[in-house]
Amino acid sequence: MSKKTLTLAAALLVATTHAATAHATLEQDSVTQNATEKLTVRIGHGCDGAPTLRVRVQIPEGMIAVKPMPKAGWTLETVVKPYAAPYDYYGNTLTEGVQEIVWSGELDDAYYDEFVFRGQITDKIAADRMLYVPVVQECADAAERWIEIPADGQTEEDLEMPAPGVMVHPAAAN
Repeated sequence: MSKKTLTLAAALLVATTHAATAHATLEQDSVTQNATEKLTVRIGHGCDGAPTLRVRVQIPEGMIAVKPMPKAGWTLETVVKPYAAPYDYYGNTLTEGVQEIVWSGELDDAYYDEFVFRGQITDKIAADRMLYVPVVQECADAAERWIEIPADGQTEEDLEMPAPGVMVHPAAAN
């Protein structure tokens, strides 16, 4: 086997190992500036065999007018706080909005589920970069905190508990 083939195989193994250990992911892989986008957080299993009791999603700055989708059998709560700066939203000035979504219920470790919300991706979020959405998965005696965001020069593979992310595409030209 050539050195190039071995290097490629090692990189593939690292990538698949990383993907296999991820607990909170996003179904979507990209979003567009100035568009209302649906994001789906996927929870693949509980915490060391214990059921998931709460899923908390932190809304990144620059994503506004967020609305979560209710989930049968789960209690839904939103945390509204001021935005860092006001946003124009269809001629209205928004100064506050949903900053965190909390679903409370029970998801057995043997099952998988999805938690859905939507919001506008403003042009305050840089195009051609990843937008990270921190997620905390709480169980009875533990929590999985998928909140790490890569610093400049780092990749998600460099982190132990990376936040799920999507690539931001530039707004369509008018």
